[in-house]
Amino acid sequence: MTVISDQEIADFSADFNTNSKNQVASRAARRSGLLEASFNDRVSERLNHVFSTELDVGGVTDQKHSGRCWEFATLNVLRHYFGKQNKVKDFTFSQAYNFFWDKIERANAFYNAMIRLADKPLNDREVQSWLAFAGEDGGLWSMAINLVKKYGVVPSYAMPESFNSNNTTGLIDSLARKERKDAIALRKLVSEGSSQDELEKAKKHFLNEVYRMVSVALGEPPKKFDLEYRDDDKKYHLERDLTPREFVQKYFKDFKFDDYVVLSNCPNHEFNKLYHMPLYDNVDGGDQIKFLNVPIEYLAQAAVAQLKSGDAVIFGNDVLKQMERKTGYLDTDLYQTDKLFGVDTKMSKADRLATGEGFATHDMTLVGVDEDHGHIRKWKVENSWGDKYGHKGFYEMSQPWFEDYVYDVVVRKEFLTDEQVKLAEGPAIDLKPWDNIG
Repeated sequence: MTVISDQEIADFSADFNTNSKNQVASRAARRSGLLEASFNDRVSERLNHVFSTELDVGGVTDQKHSGRCWEFATLNVLRHYFGKQNKVKDFTFSQAYNFFWDKIERANAFYNAMIRLADKPLNDREVQSWLAFAGEDGGLWSMAINLVKKYGVVPSYAMPESFNSNNTTGLIDSLARKERKDAIALRKLVSEGSSQDELEKAKKHFLNEVYRMVSVALGEPPKKFDLEYRDDDKKYHLERDLTPREFVQKYFKDFKFDDYVVLSNCPNHEFNKLYHMPLYDNVDGGDQIKFLNVPIEYLAQAAVAQLKSGDAVIFGNDVLKQMERKTGYLDTDLYQTDKLFGVDTKMSKADRLATGEGFATHDMTLVGVDEDHGHIRKWKVENSWGDKYGHKGFYEMSQPWFEDYVYDVVVRKEFLTDEQVKLAEGPAIDLKPWDNIG
């Protein structure tokens, strides 16, 4: 091991001052910030607001200060379907309702895992992964669908947003702290040889407390509601006393939830394999959280086909990379920081995933695509950050950005190859909680 010498520091300084452009770049960066100084405004030439295929959707939603993008994106797909079927473009569903049940179900999954892993030391890597995941509000399409299947959905007016659903930090911090303390108690009961009945009694007590906490924070979810709306033709509709499950059974009876597959593009794992992430199985007894890993071109092809069929597409992505909120641009050339610094930080997608540089941080919805003789130019993206960003809440994404920073799309089986359908319906490979599959 060597230390940095005074001579090396002098050499570094001399090298920096050899090129006068470094001082120019430094002045610009210090004055306006690194991103603004490296912003490439030429991307606007290709990221305009015109698309060859575009869904007719209403306004955008706003997840505020929460990690519920996965629920917003899922419910956006469902509301677009409901809107198309019932001619009501701006109808919205309650994200707070599904968020409530996610906290209950995820606590149950956590307690079950703590009992199952109680024979392992507390510093075991799998135990630590569960403890780190306690209380989290991030998630995935398949997790949201598990909740919809079990608990249904309600209109946004039946369980509106509140301070704690819009700003989830206080709730998830409180839940994480409680669940970690409960984990210690459950592990102690197992070590003392408690019976299964005793463990279930303790778990039920803890879940009752979690229910109380979530009800205080969000309010109890409605057991029934009146469906009331005026459609785009101004015709009035009213149906009384629907349960959330009845609503899904009646109005989504032709929406085949089980026909959807998550196509992932994570080149740090083998392609044409179906993977299962047990850590994300949020509803015990529900569907497992699975991904079919394939080359990126299949994600683009399936997404285009689904858009042309008239349906939106959820996609997981690393939204904070090469994105500007103000313009709504998503482009790999947006911030040219490498040119500003005079370095090369370009990495392959596989290397970014393997090193933790790459990770899916957000879910959004594709609602349009622009093609030129089969060549994809750009995509129209519906975000859930309100209408003050981008083009009234919609973003423009280049195809190179799609290839670099999109990690999964949710598409129907009909848009997969026969071999992919077979793989998606076959056995899955269990991944460890620390495996980065985007």
